[in-house]
Amino acid sequence: MVDSKVVLETIEPVGQRVLVRHDDERRTTKGGIHLPDKAVIPVISVRIVALSKQIENDPDYAIQKYDKVLIDPPNGIPVDFERDNRLYIIPIDDIVAVIRKEDRQD
Repeated sequence: MVDSKVVLETIEPVGQRVLVRHDDERRTTKGGIHLPDKAVIPVISVRIVALSKQIENDPDYAIQKYDKVLIDPPNGIPVDFERDNRLYIIPIDDIVAVIRKEDRQD
């Protein structure tokens, strides 16, 4: 029997930062307008993959792991961890909104 050890790498942001993963980018608006490949989308939606301990333990931040958020991306640091390289470390201040779904009965 071969004793093999599996080593998993994880990324834990530090300080006032979070790790996010880009959602699939839409190149067509809801109205059906096709955006050119070079079009700059100033705010994008991402999923939070990991929070720094500082953010996680601070009740002033109303975000959690797996939340969908909108970010202003210029300060994102790409993380070379996946082949498609869709992971980024961003400062918490670059999160501009949290997208929440609400069940409503009218």
